[in-house]
Amino acid sequence: MQPTIEPMSEHDIDVVARLRIDAFFEGTGRTLEEDAAGLRNLLTSGGFETALIARVDDVPVGACLLVRHELEPAHDVTPWLAGLVVDAAHRGNGTGTALVKAIEAHASSAGVEMLYLYTWQAREFYTRLGWDAVEACEQDGETMMLMSRRLDHSFPRR
Repeated sequence: MQPTIEPMSEHDIDVVARLRIDAFFEGTGRTLEEDAAGLRNLLTSGGFETALIARVDDVPVGACLLVRHELEPAHDVTPWLAGLVVDAAHRGNGTGTALVKAIEAHASSAGVEMLYLYTWQAREFYTRLGWDAVEACEQDGETMMLMSRRLDHSFPRR
């Protein structure tokens, strides 16, 4: 079943924070409460930054963010596609692709020409979606890839 992509709401935060803790922050000391607070701040920031979720049968199964700043500033570029996460049971069916495309469309409609992301393990996934590898770099002793994508401005602007 194809997911529905829509803006994240307050009642999605705990489920999405749990997905994010399991995917990105296990063993880091970041708590569920800290991640949920960060998502709440994003939801109330208004305007440009956004959090989108993928739902299947009204259940959140994935999320992706558009943010101005990502990680500690290893690179002085903005904005960022960040935090793409899909529940393991829903991977491989287009959910991640749908979330990335929705973030790209949102950014493009806001006039963004170049979007950035960091990835540790999903370089091939993003390459298939048209993203370009820019630079391999180190973060906390792990190699990550800075990637970029020039956005198509055929989307209507807001």
